[in-house]
Amino acid sequence: MATDYDAPRKSEDDSESIEALKERVPNTQSGAGDVEDSDNPTGFELPGADLSDVELDVVVLPAQQDEFTCMSCFLVKHRSQLDHEGPEGPICKECAA
Repeated sequence: MATDYDAPRKSEDDSESIEALKERVPNTQSGAGDVEDSDNPTGFELPGADLSDVELDVVVLPAQQDEFTCMSCFLVKHRSQLDHEGPEGPICKECAA
């Protein structure tokens, strides 16, 4: 038996009011103070938490031959982003604008 999913559905339940539908939907703003975060099961540290005993393993790569550090924003950029070399050092196109 084939079902036409595009056909309009007519039933007695279609006449339910918007207020009745709103009552069935849980209020998502009432749980704003929940401590448990289901989206982040591993948890994360709150701002200002003491992280002095945490060790981080970070690999720092030296600047490549086709990169420079802008002396205005201090970001490492590709040479194609170089606007000019001023007395203080290289300046990127974004900072020169």
